[in-house]
Amino acid sequence: MKTYTLYQIDSFTRTPFAGNPAGVITNADGLSDDAMQRIARELNNSETAFFLSPPDNTCDGHLRYFTPTTEVPVCGHATIAALYAKAKETNLGGRVLRIKTGVGILPVEACDDGKDYTVSMTQGKFELSEPLQKENTDALLTSLHLAADDMDPRCPVRIASTGHSKVMVCLKSAKTLNALEPDNAGLTALSKRIGCNGYFLFTLDTAREGILTEGRMFAPAIGVAEDPVTGNAHGPLGGYLVRFGLARPGDDGTLRFTGFQGEKIGRPGKVHVEVRVRNGEPETVKIRGEAVIVFKTTLSVPTSADVPR
Repeated sequence: MKTYTLYQIDSFTRTPFAGNPAGVITNADGLSDDAMQRIARELNNSETAFFLSPPDNTCDGHLRYFTPTTEVPVCGHATIAALYAKAKETNLGGRVLRIKTGVGILPVEACDDGKDYTVSMTQGKFELSEPLQKENTDALLTSLHLAADDMDPRCPVRIASTGHSKVMVCLKSAKTLNALEPDNAGLTALSKRIGCNGYFLFTLDTAREGILTEGRMFAPAIGVAEDPVTGNAHGPLGGYLVRFGLARPGDDGTLRFTGFQGEKIGRPGKVHVEVRVRNGEPETVKIRGEAVIVFKTTLSVPTSADVPR
């Protein structure tokens, strides 16, 4: 048996049992793909992150991410959780680490204020799809039980990505957003047709102080019925808002805003987003969040890394 250090960490909050929970194993060397998938299934968080030693001198560590059913290339809240765990475990101080992910090597910064850490993650290149075909948009609205009139007319339905794509859907009202009860089977079927597993629904209709957007995220095709607070949705959201003129950068060329998510399922949290804009286009996208350790324990796995079937 080999012993691994296991954390449960809530990201985008300082309050235990709020925000987005992630499992983190900080010493994952030696675990097979099958063992990592089984651990993620057992923990049953939307994602579990596995911190591995750097494969070479181009990076400071390697993160792999698993939902309960599959591996995904990158995950915002699990990255925040993994770096927070490492920072607390090693007294890291304020440092930028180069982390290998499924979308390349990304800089992730542990920010130390002397009392606790926040974590800032630079995401991948912002990309935006062509508009969805009408039949796919119609299927999306049907699966979400929405009418075309529920949509904000300023906001086309597009797939946006900074490494892990999401369908961006903007609604006119927070009331409509919070009343949503999607047809998960319909969303899963649509995911296969459009090649995107996540649906981020958001609104600019918010009265919360210091908050620009409220959102909800559904990804039933990868075993996540509803994700509490989604870093890999808020990064693309920042680029989307810039691209369609829904929010404008400050005098220094950077859009800064805070998104709120998770209230509907009792796990509220906040994601702080920065988008560096050049010539009117999103150039660099960062997200930043707080975190809190819910528990830390050890996990013993057979050295063969094969869990009995």
